[in-house]
Amino acid sequence: MLTRKQHELLTFIHERIRETGVSPSFDEMKEALDLRSKSGIHRLITALEERGFIRRMPHRARALEVVKLPESAAPQGGGAPAKRGFSPSVIQGSLSEPARVPDNHASVPEGGDALSLPLVGRIAAGTPIEALQDDSNHVGVPSSLLGSGEHYALEVKGDSMIDAGIFDGDIVVIQRCDTAGSGEIVVALIDQQEATLKRLRRKGDTIALEAANPAYETRIFPSERVKVQGKLVGLMRRY
Repeated sequence: MLTRKQHELLTFIHERIRETGVSPSFDEMKEALDLRSKSGIHRLITALEERGFIRRMPHRARALEVVKLPESAAPQGGGAPAKRGFSPSVIQGSLSEPARVPDNHASVPEGGDALSLPLVGRIAAGTPIEALQDDSNHVGVPSSLLGSGEHYALEVKGDSMIDAGIFDGDIVVIQRCDTAGSGEIVVALIDQQEATLKRLRRKGDTIALEAANPAYETRIFPSERVKVQGKLVGLMRRY
């Protein structure tokens, strides 16, 4: 039998691997379970491994594999399920060709199944690039990806967000906003000239822009140097 925290962690790992293909980082697991240190995550993982629910795979980053799930979906002791981090909705298949529209706002194409959003440029998921403001091109986006407010699209360049399921060449759908909660994936404008797609973390008067690839370092800035230009709500991928 599993404790509540063991069950929450196992469920979180299983869902993250199912959605993104990789297991979550220790920081993501710590945040999801509201633990103060990674040592608690290490103890939970060891307990799950000893009970045969997960397996560590050698020589691979984030090498956790879920071997089995408990028969009961309800953890012992009750309580709320683990919080889930952002995992973008992926629309597979061919992207529609960019469509020209008379203004910068989304318009509904024939049939009402998609919206034409401004494709404002390329966003770096790696080393930041100069912010692009060109919104003369548009791309058709399924309406199911959109919520309230204004949206735009960007093409991803780089591999720093691959562990979040975001790859080079993906089209990300961004909801325009100027604020975001800690842990959300955002379009961040650095020093009014560099735009990048990263997970935002706040601590005091500083902002950390965190990659989802161990090959990239987290960059930390004074909060006044970083401006949020939107948050990720979905993505599309061409196969």
